[in-house]
Amino acid sequence: MRVALYQCPPLPLDVSGNIQRLKVQAANAAAQGAELLVCPEMFLTGYNIGAEAARSLAQSCDGPAALEIAAIARASGIAILYGYPERSADDHIYNAVQLIDAEGRHLCNYRKTHLYGELDKSMFAVAEDHFPVIDFKGWKLGFLICYDVEFPENTRRLALAGVDLMLVPTANMAPYEFVAEVTVRARAFENQCYLIYANYCGSEGDIHYCGLSSVCAPDGKQIGLAGDEEALIVATLDRQVMHDSRTINTYFEDRRPTLYSGLSKDRPVR
Repeated sequence: MRVALYQCPPLPLDVSGNIQRLKVQAANAAAQGAELLVCPEMFLTGYNIGAEAARSLAQSCDGPAALEIAAIARASGIAILYGYPERSADDHIYNAVQLIDAEGRHLCNYRKTHLYGELDKSMFAVAEDHFPVIDFKGWKLGFLICYDVEFPENTRRLALAGVDLMLVPTANMAPYEFVAEVTVRARAFENQCYLIYANYCGSEGDIHYCGLSSVCAPDGKQIGLAGDEEALIVATLDRQVMHDSRTINTYFEDRRPTLYSGLSKDRPVR
């Protein structure tokens, strides 16, 4: 399967501008044979926008922006995963991502479960235990957002649910390049799956994003990698690579779950 990620500087508070550039990139990705395009966290509005703006710009998962993006997906013939501030039926605001397929159908909505820092916590409600796994063109997809991927428990639970490809929109900034350079590769390797990490570049207020978006393979290789500039990265996922890697690296056969029961306990206060 051919996949694409779009790394870009944010356009804060400019929903129509972000939809327009998504239209261009979706067409570009589809022209290169991609069947799925992954955009950064909070792509629709920008990330570092503050609680008031996040609330005023938030939309439901079937709101006007979703309808426009569904039209883009149909016109381009490509599935699109994008980040946005979601207004729930009970008026909570969540940091969410939504996947719309090439026919314009809603496939999945995922809300961020681990909020990073005061900025995240001031803007969003924390999501509860909902880790959807969906089938897409014969691949099982799982979803995380930014900080979520830094908790190995999150990726392992998806892997144990049979996920082949983890989609991780992010807004990762300096000085946390290590996450983009090392952590996401390790998550793909230790869980024997593919992982797409779609980040911003450039600056937004006092945040400087580190770029380094990537498509990571089950053998730990980065088969697609951006630098620190705007880029559309296209890569091919190969089931044979996943099969061969799982044959060599037998983590799941060698696991001893009875030893890990304490992982659900809180760490003692020091």
